[in-house]
Amino acid sequence: MSTHLTTALDLAARAVPVLPLRAGKLPFGNCRTCTGNACGGRPVMKMSGPCECPGVCHGWAAATTNPGVISSSTWVRTWREAAAVAYHPGGAGLTVVDLDNAEAIAWARASLPATRIVRTTRGEHWLYLGVMQSANAVRPGVDVKSTMSYARWLGPGTGTMAVLPEAVRALVVKEPATVRPAPRAVTVSAPVGDGGCRHRTPSYLERGIAMAEQRIAEARSAVHATVYRTFLAVLSAHGRCGCLTDTYIGRLFAAAQAKGETVRHCTDAWTNALTRLGL
Repeated sequence: MSTHLTTALDLAARAVPVLPLRAGKLPFGNCRTCTGNACGGRPVMKMSGPCECPGVCHGWAAATTNPGVISSSTWVRTWREAAAVAYHPGGAGLTVVDLDNAEAIAWARASLPATRIVRTTRGEHWLYLGVMQSANAVRPGVDVKSTMSYARWLGPGTGTMAVLPEAVRALVVKEPATVRPAPRAVTVSAPVGDGGCRHRTPSYLERGIAMAEQRIAEARSAVHATVYRTFLAVLSAHGRCGCLTDTYIGRLFAAAQAKGETVRHCTDAWTNALTRLGL
């Protein structure tokens, strides 16, 4: 068994979606059947499209945690040719801040909370718990890799992983003035009982919001409907206990606006979801 295959299976067992990279840190290209994405795309993650290709096609979207796929004869042949193992950070619930030089590292140390760090050839990967939109060159020497992206696996790193901070999310907002939170926060009574809120555990709420952002970011069609359904799901889980602050609502609106929704569309979807739930 090749070293890359062993590493990939170990990562998959820890719920980290993996894919092989060829020389140059690039994914393997489409097979003949999938050339030009004619198959519909995304063969392994099966998020959309009819493709049933057993090969390592479609870049980050080929990443999988299925050991049967990873160790299949088709993938094994690819692992033998691979130059590295990559993973899909968003699929693992992570965001990677890729710092490409000493200046970028100095900026991160001065501007971002400490978290787990993985050394790279030229710099460092800072790993945070949470997902967001990916973007390249958000500032000199800095890329953000999370949803719809991949990163090389260079080891587990050192340090304790922190929750994804707003400072990183803000890096991909090109026009912050146009991204506004909902006009009002959800203010409803606490559940009957001891008055406590079971959702106030930071990791529980953060995970729910991060999943909602990812669902919106990955919408390929029916964006309006996806935004509404996502808002409805968030409010169903968190709308009756007062967990949702302007910050969380603003993140949901920002995710929707990144997909082309206007503030008016976001507000209408939010209001309709409130009405549907009787809030």
